[in-house]
Amino acid sequence: MRKYSAFAIAREAARHHSGWERAWRSPAPKPFYDVIIVGAGGHGLASAYYLGKNFGITNVAVIEKGWLGGGNTGRNTTIIRSNYLQDPSAAIYEKSRSLYETLSQDLNYNIMFSPRGVIMLAQTHHEVRGYLRTAHANALQGVETRFIDKHEVKKLVPIMNIEGPRYPVLGGLWQPRGGTARHDAVAWGYARACSDMGMDIIQQTEVTGITRDGGAVAGVETTKGFIGCKKLGVVVAGHSGVLAEMAGFRLPLESVALQALVSEPIKPIMDVVVMANTVHGYMSQSDKGEMVIGGGTDSHNNYTQRGSFHHIEETVRALIETFPMLSRLKMLRQWGGIVDVTGDRSPILSKTPVDNMFINCGWGTGGFKAIPGSGWGFAELMARGHSPLTAEFGLERFREGRFIDESVAAGVAH
Repeated sequence: MRKYSAFAIAREAARHHSGWERAWRSPAPKPFYDVIIVGAGGHGLASAYYLGKNFGITNVAVIEKGWLGGGNTGRNTTIIRSNYLQDPSAAIYEKSRSLYETLSQDLNYNIMFSPRGVIMLAQTHHEVRGYLRTAHANALQGVETRFIDKHEVKKLVPIMNIEGPRYPVLGGLWQPRGGTARHDAVAWGYARACSDMGMDIIQQTEVTGITRDGGAVAGVETTKGFIGCKKLGVVVAGHSGVLAEMAGFRLPLESVALQALVSEPIKPIMDVVVMANTVHGYMSQSDKGEMVIGGGTDSHNNYTQRGSFHHIEETVRALIETFPMLSRLKMLRQWGGIVDVTGDRSPILSKTPVDNMFINCGWGTGGFKAIPGSGWGFAELMARGHSPLTAEFGLERFREGRFIDESVAAGVAH
């Protein structure tokens, strides 16, 4: 793979950009692989990448029923943060945030990481107490956050109305090294690096069945025929339960839509990410000037990837009180993603009842921020059978009642 550089851009400009290679190959599937990963989203591609980089396992196929990065990876609001309350959560999200810091250099692909800072607004006294507790927990975990008062919030976000009649801003949990990245670029960068290692990324290929040999996985049936493997990783977000059923077991999760929208582009007015959990809304400004707005999950289970009018009304109505200037903007587009949510609002990275089959799911509304850390830990779990990053996120915790309760940090807004 030819490296991207300023010299490469100059060279290609001189010859009318006729020499660029394809970023990744699109091969026909081989009969057998050491590892098959189902799902070519961010988590699946990151898992494949770290299998190759950290463990030298490159006879890998990443199978995707649609197009690369066409699921939740391409449908989120790109927020990156690690200010979680529970120790296992903080560890994997902080690992992910730290990997994002140098990911462009590691992949030789600009993911447009912007550590602009994330504020989680405290708009009730209950939230003030909760965020103070989280700030103390983060200090013990080595995660850089602090609670700031309303005047510092106003200084960071001058367009904000901090004296709202229903939901005044009382302060906020501030993580200065949180931020955003370009969601498509994350998937494309990992895909390019995986392809360069010799891995096969097989798109437009749906898995229709999982074949077992005794108690162990033997391969997958697909719309392009049977493909055998030694190990199988399932990383398909909202469709995790469907794949688990093919293998003969059930998962403790449910699938719901999470919707978002963007406004027309405007001049730069906000250079941080703001999350307002009380009113179920969060917002940042993209590099193109659009205000990227998201809210809570739908109240009912569904597999839709479309938007709905009631979501626009509820989310924007709540945010306008805190950001009055929103009332004058036009909506540019709206979309939805299918998220898989567990009872404790924490993910599942685990072995399964089928030997040599592993599952990575349950990220709910916070999957994008976790992509590098999830891939790092899941690759180690698949390669070695154990990973310190994933040890607390096994399926057995639901049987044992050993929950990782992140309902406040993960269940409302990301």
